[in-house]
Amino acid sequence: MAKNWMIYGANGYTGTLIAHEAKSRGMQPVLAGRSHERLQPLAQELNLESLVCDLADREALHKYVANMDLVLHCAGPFIHTCDPMLAACLAGGANYLDITGEVPVFESVFNFDAEAKAKHIALIPGVGFDVIPTDCLAVYTAKKLNDPVELEIAFSSNSTASRGTTKTIVEHLRFGVQARRDGRLVSIPAAKYAKRVPFADKDRDVLPISWGDVATAWRSTGIKNITTYTSFPNRLINHYRWVEPITRNMFSLSPTRKIAQKWVDKHVSGPNTEKREKAQSQVWCAVRNEKGDMAQAWLQTCEAYKFTAIAAVSAVESVFDKKLSGAFTPTQAFGEEFVLSVPGSRILDNLERRIS
Repeated sequence: MAKNWMIYGANGYTGTLIAHEAKSRGMQPVLAGRSHERLQPLAQELNLESLVCDLADREALHKYVANMDLVLHCAGPFIHTCDPMLAACLAGGANYLDITGEVPVFESVFNFDAEAKAKHIALIPGVGFDVIPTDCLAVYTAKKLNDPVELEIAFSSNSTASRGTTKTIVEHLRFGVQARRDGRLVSIPAAKYAKRVPFADKDRDVLPISWGDVATAWRSTGIKNITTYTSFPNRLINHYRWVEPITRNMFSLSPTRKIAQKWVDKHVSGPNTEKREKAQSQVWCAVRNEKGDMAQAWLQTCEAYKFTAIAAVSAVESVFDKKLSGAFTPTQAFGEEFVLSVPGSRILDNLERRIS
């Protein structure tokens, strides 16, 4: 039986990639968003139905979502957009998936597990590069060691950020960097935890960031101490301890964020086709137990936005096949090998090079 499903935010950078991927698999999603002018060309190009609806129009949103079996939510920053769409999905009995990497959004969605079970629907945030690769590798690595109590995850990409990703970063700078300690979310001084880690191709300097795994990996692995990192130029890390508090204070002001968002609109576009085809992403993961034993694993994937398009559509297909009920991390929903279903992904237990 054909399923009715919607890509909301389909006209955005990542939403457009997902729409093309879905169409290439013979799927017929409804392309939705708040701008007819930006949505219509894509709908015509792909010969797909389009639907214009502002998330602020609660009555219209609930009416449209009630006719859907599933919504793949791609319009960020999700800290502003998740709540109305999630409410509409719960009210209408539609499965909810999104591509967020935002810690507060994961925490919020997981709070609705009981309601999702009662409605017999699945809530699965983070079905893109945020956080499928890291979530799957975290579970894989955790199984290599008895009773792990600490988890570290770092990722690196030679691609560039989209407009939507950059806007999300702007929105979250005011919150500082979060990690999980003894099961609780806490703020940490990022510069203090800067380190150098071995990726599959070479060692890189990394700095902690608020990546979704401090919410998801805790649920997927049960490990209570989690720090997430991304690669960062060493010359900038040395100055970050001074810049971090200033940045946090500046971006706590709404006018500063608005100015930054306008700059992003003018100057950020995202990786082009060539970059998406050539770039790669890498993940390193390490777990430790109370004895001090450590286990590591590495993951290589295709470019992050290409990964998101493929993985998100695969997640939609899996939800329809599995008929899940409740709130899940990607690995809880699809298994730790789900990342390997994306072409170009491979997990390494040992490095194929000498650590520098």
